[in-house]
Amino acid sequence: MKKYRLVLTIPILLLLLVSMFQVGKSNSKSNDSDWNIGVALYSFNRFPFVSTLEKAGTTGVKYVEGFHFHKMGKEFGDKTMAELTPEEIQRVKIHLDKKGLTMKSMYVGGAKDREGWKAFFDMAQSLNVQYLVCEPERKDWDMVDELAGNYGIKIALHQHSKESGSIYWHPDSVLSAQKGHPNFKACGDLGHWTRSGLDAVACLKKLEGQLLSIHLKDLDGNHQKANDVMVGTGIIDFDKVIKELKRQNFNGEVYVECEHKMEDNLADVLEAVEYFEGLSK
Repeated sequence: MKKYRLVLTIPILLLLLVSMFQVGKSNSKSNDSDWNIGVALYSFNRFPFVSTLEKAGTTGVKYVEGFHFHKMGKEFGDKTMAELTPEEIQRVKIHLDKKGLTMKSMYVGGAKDREGWKAFFDMAQSLNVQYLVCEPERKDWDMVDELAGNYGIKIALHQHSKESGSIYWHPDSVLSAQKGHPNFKACGDLGHWTRSGLDAVACLKKLEGQLLSIHLKDLDGNHQKANDVMVGTGIIDFDKVIKELKRQNFNGEVYVECEHKMEDNLADVLEAVEYFEGLSK
């Protein structure tokens, strides 16, 4: 009988061991950072599109964020991104593919009516963009949300600073706009929050579950005249930022957006990518 009982317990023990291993593996995975580091091409807005991809490619990132008013350069007839023809947009995609880069998001703004917004969504659809970073006026909320649902392209409400006049400068404003608009999410901007006198980590907590992306920058103060500085040298506590993003299991994009030394800031963008990736491990 003792021998018979032992035979019965071996499979049970094996099942227990497998179960314990799977639980441990699951817990370990939940603590991993799996967000995507990218570069906002606005960092290089002084340069034509192909040059910006060259610069972004040297940083080793896989994701870039475009912007609709980008002056594309001579190859595209000096048009802006929003003015490109369908054939020219296909050339944009070819350039992205050659560099191994994906444009998951794009900043857009200035649309005055449904036709203007529809043009942005058409462009985004052609480029396989997954979400538009923007700041629609209150009067357009219902219409923009409807279009977002029709196109299957989300809206990431961008949070420019209070001094810029943005109605989305505070996370509470974003949460208010989201009510009744299921396609509205958020793009959190660490620098603009700080310039508005807000605590970046507290803002991340308020928008838990709503963040599609983060704009990564640093400032030398928490006031309207604060200067953009090298990431990691300003007042933002990035250790706490990383800790909070991991707690939320954030899996969106973190875009370096360098707004200083605009004529020659590639070294600073690369440093920001390496700094944040180093903290993320």
